Amino acid sequence: MRMVLILAAALPLVAQQGPLQLSLRRAVELATSSEGNVNVQLAAEAVKQAESRSAQTRAALLPDLSATAGARNQTVNLAAMGVRFAVPIPGFSFPSLVGPFTVIDGRVSVTQTVFDFASVRRLQASKSGVTAARSESVRVGDAVAAQVARAYMGALKADADVEAAEANVELAEAVLKQAENQKAAGTGTGIEITRARVQLANDRQRLLQSKNAQRAGHLQLLRSMGASLDVDVQLTDRLEYRPVDAVTIEQARAKALRERPDLRAQIDREQTARLSASAVKLERLPSVQAFGDYGSIGSGFDSALPTRTFGVSVRIPLFDGGRRDARRAEAASQHRQERARTEDLKEQVELDIRLALDALRSSEEQVKVAREGLELAVNELAQARRRYDAGVAGSLEVTDAQTRLERARDNQTAALFQYNVARVDLAQAMGNVRSVIQ
Repeated sequence: MRMVLILAAALPLVAQQGPLQLSLRRAVELATSSEGNVNVQLAAEAVKQAESRSAQTRAALLPDLSATAGARNQTVNLAAMGVRFAVPIPGFSFPSLVGPFTVIDGRVSVTQTVFDFASVRRLQASKSGVTAARSESVRVGDAVAAQVARAYMGALKADADVEAAEANVELAEAVLKQAENQKAAGTGTGIEITRARVQLANDRQRLLQSKNAQRAGHLQLLRSMGASLDVDVQLTDRLEYRPVDAVTIEQARAKALRERPDLRAQIDREQTARLSASAVKLERLPSVQAFGDYGSIGSGFDSALPTRTFGVSVRIPLFDGGRRDARRAEAASQHRQERARTEDLKEQVELDIRLALDALRSSEEQVKVAREGLELAVNELAQARRRYDAGVAGSLEVTDAQTRLERARDNQTAALFQYNVARVDLAQAMGNVRSVIQ
């Protein structure tokens, strides 16, 4: 059922044939939907549970209304209840056993908390818990988006590796054809043909490995999305360089402290712990409740008479064996614990920012170097093949240039992959991972 809903959202209104066309943005949308990644579903359920707990806490401050109706037939031993007549009445003996008689009673009762600071503070804590759960849900959504983005980049790298391996095979076939032509023209040797065939076999082997890695990358992407592994996908984006706006450490840290959902969730949890500790402290104060009931009671419906009770009760805590003090100490410790986690997370935010910025700068330089290296390797191979055609150089020079070109292609693919992953890491560290998803 889940996969049907995902595919229904992913496919257009008209039926399509072939693999599912999947962009990075669409992959993240499917993963963060209500039927997507299981972590998103669990976070949504956690929000519902927090809202239910808040509703339960709020009920302590609302009226408690109930209705009862009953009928009973009974006998009463007056002597057992202490009812005795010391003065005898001539000709009359007061019975010890009364009944059987019937009592019918229908009643409506209500209680209402008038004054209870502890319950009010517990309600505030529960509302803060709902806010924390919602912030945690946002954090989980961003974490899933970042996870899917990394998996998508990995799948794009696998696709690029397959394309590079196919290009290498085509190049090796062309070099082999060139060696065969040279030998047919009398300017080449058999060892050159053998060398070209060895290179072609190696490139075909790498192509098979790349295709296997491509299938694994697609499966990892589907798994991170929470989709069925039977779905065949085709990625519509490409592994490319997209410049990132320059940002300083101070700017990135300030933005992260404002917007990172995990930090907001932790601050909300600290607030919840503080309010819970305050609620335990306020249990020392008196609480006031109003109560009342109204109904009719009698031996039958015709003889039933209306009766009522109403009043106010005050509860003053005096001594509970130290249980309240122990709970207060525990709540205060939990508050200090959450406060320590908040401070630690702020330090982690700065570390994430610094590492992400360093990784982005490094990968950006790697992309530039890899691009230059690829251009040089392409030119070197073209020159080597021209020299080989002219009989000025042997096939070994071509093979060396061919190997360096393959390495340059791998370097460019790896550099682009690292750069795009660094973009995702920086965006996640700053709390705006969705901004890199186009």
